[in-house]
Amino acid sequence: MDNSPQSISPPSVDVGVDPISQGDVEIETYQVVRPDGSFDADRVPDVDDEALRDLYRWMLLQRVYDNRATKLQRRGRLGTVASGRGQEAAIIGSGFALSQDDWIFPYGREAGALLMHGLSMRDLLLYWRGIEDASKMEGANIFGMAISIGSHIPLATGKAWGMQLAGEESIAFANLGDGATSTGAFHEGMNFAGVLDAPAVYFCQNNQYAISLPFEKQTNADTVAQKALAYGVDGIRVDGNDVLAVYNAVSKARERALEGNPVLVEAVTYRRGAHTTSDDPTRYRSEEEVDEWEKRDPLERYQAFLEETGRWDDIDEEAIREEVEEEFSAAVDAADEFEERGIEEIFSYLHEETPPELQRQLEEFRELLEERPDMYEYIETRPKG
Repeated sequence: MDNSPQSISPPSVDVGVDPISQGDVEIETYQVVRPDGSFDADRVPDVDDEALRDLYRWMLLQRVYDNRATKLQRRGRLGTVASGRGQEAAIIGSGFALSQDDWIFPYGREAGALLMHGLSMRDLLLYWRGIEDASKMEGANIFGMAISIGSHIPLATGKAWGMQLAGEESIAFANLGDGATSTGAFHEGMNFAGVLDAPAVYFCQNNQYAISLPFEKQTNADTVAQKALAYGVDGIRVDGNDVLAVYNAVSKARERALEGNPVLVEAVTYRRGAHTTSDDPTRYRSEEEVDEWEKRDPLERYQAFLEETGRWDDIDEEAIREEVEEEFSAAVDAADEFEERGIEEIFSYLHEETPPELQRQLEEFRELLEERPDMYEYIETRPKG
């Protein structure tokens, strides 16, 4: 018997093998307000005028915050900062659609959504100064930032599952970038969400770049939204520079999630600034590309809508800017007043109750410092930033 590899010719007749292709799936990019300011009146959210004006106020807050935080970092008073410039509609529209009982899993750019959800600006600044106390996210249903890309996605699924088991009417809301969809953690978290019918929404801000890698070079998928189908969850693709479209999309996604249908939302937007303050985007993209996306500015588009519908006259943009500037300055002052640590904190936070051996070591350390105050010269206290 001849066991050598055989050359097999393909059948010459149609045997009915029809592979499915992504070309067979049509993914709409949902939109309410078009780039020129015209809009679909039937899709405008059924909220009052004050809420519609608030959306602009929050978007402006996001932009002013990013500008001030970047300047503060350049002066050495903050650590690395990730700006949301250009992504204001995605950040604010999604945050506006959430309940205060929902849990946000942030990825770093969504300052406005976190402040909207109850986090203090002082603590947000302390976080970017590397102060671990700020990671407690006190006063808000917010988990710590996911600096390790995609690592928070399975956690969001787990939290959603726990809320489901507890009978809570709330969701886990995970923010992520397009780069996170290329991580193993994304696939694990999404797969479990589909299996468990977890009340979770995964909000991908597709800003076209995973640091320096353009979207088309990190995946062969036409869209992020279509990836939802592989896990048996819902997918939505929305114009991420249209704040009303994002609000509607996330509101619908939240509704579906509470019904036991997790949702992956792709908000198509653009990061106009650097990936972080440690990045130089001119090395991997052209000014022409940035200029083209600047024409789709989310604040200008929404302003055109407000003007067209007669709501802009009640907005004092300069007053809003001054108010946010004052709030930011007050937050910086409050962050500067954060006290330096005492040596006892070396022994804190590891255990709910300090074990006798650690207590003994702490007392011994204190006695040493009393006897040898010169030892303080060798203790480096955490800087305030």
